[in-house]
Amino acid sequence: MFDRHDSNAAFDTSKPIEAVVLVHLNFNDRNFDESEQEFIELVNSTGARIAKMVHGKRRAPDSKFFAGTGKVDEIREHVAASDAAVVIFNHELSPSQERNLEAKLQCRVIARTGLILDIFARRARSHEGKLQVELAQLKHLSTRLVRGWTHLVRQKGGIGLRGPGETQLETDRRLLGQRIKSLKKQLTKVRSQREQGRRSRQRADIPVVSLVGYTNMGKSTLFNRMTTSEVYADDRLFATLDPTLRRLKLMNTEALIMADTVGFIRKLPHDLVESFSSTLEETRSAALLLHVVEAGASDREELMSQVNEVLHEIDADEVPQVIVCNKIDKLEDHQARTDRDKDGRIWRVWLSAHTGEGIELLRQVLQEYFPEQEQFTIEN
Repeated sequence: MFDRHDSNAAFDTSKPIEAVVLVHLNFNDRNFDESEQEFIELVNSTGARIAKMVHGKRRAPDSKFFAGTGKVDEIREHVAASDAAVVIFNHELSPSQERNLEAKLQCRVIARTGLILDIFARRARSHEGKLQVELAQLKHLSTRLVRGWTHLVRQKGGIGLRGPGETQLETDRRLLGQRIKSLKKQLTKVRSQREQGRRSRQRADIPVVSLVGYTNMGKSTLFNRMTTSEVYADDRLFATLDPTLRRLKLMNTEALIMADTVGFIRKLPHDLVESFSSTLEETRSAALLLHVVEAGASDREELMSQVNEVLHEIDADEVPQVIVCNKIDKLEDHQARTDRDKDGRIWRVWLSAHTGEGIELLRQVLQEYFPEQEQFTIEN
């Protein structure tokens, strides 16, 4: 049997850069090309080296291997030729499919959720963020605990850990459950502290403006431009995980709070949404959402739809939105402007967070939405 290191880690960062084989099958997906590009960016975010991308078309997944047996044989050949340590599917796999594929391919197999969880684990910086990621990882692992753990089913007593007659698998499940319970308890305390902060802002009548959008749309760059902060911003997926709040001041009076939040993505794992619920509270309780999109993206509407689905899932779909079409500096002959609806209210603004073009227009938007906070200055 192939060696498995920590089953809760997607990649072994203690070794040199790992070669990986990617699998992206087309089930008549109209966004197949965009999904593949995003898949490549996700994998690149881990630092792994892509040895081969395997394609294929199917009407429906195979119940045993997800891909057909012929395609699995092709994947195995690429694994052997490249000495790949991991095969990553841009799809969700059942625990039995992962187990069957690992036995057939003799290497680790990771589904899309496992890949995203690994990236989140790498990006989390705050104590809260790390707790949330670990909770999501353990919830995901709990459904796959049998996978690769078959050598642990012997009836041996573990000193101070195992109950009478308890198999290692039963012990693992019990300890996993205890850790999940502990994480939930810690996050409940964090959530309580966040809620106290929100109540304080509500009592002081300080509205919160939350930046939302698909990952890598430039939210953190826009946040830094608006607040003159130095939140980490990079041209890669999930550069920001931990929420950051900054004040926008009106003379000597607090006027607005701006929140930078985690970016969304296609098929965002439910365990992540659930685990990050305390972070996403900032979005749910906001007075206004600035939905940041890339102005020139061919799949802009599709990505907006993906974000709105997550907003619906976290009960934030009723919060008013203004669309911010960012990165107009990448377009030819496109100037900063605002678009108004039939009632004369601004519903979309075109700007470049990178160059600063159109930032004043966004400030005008905030002034219109919050007229009692007229001209504001910036406070770090």
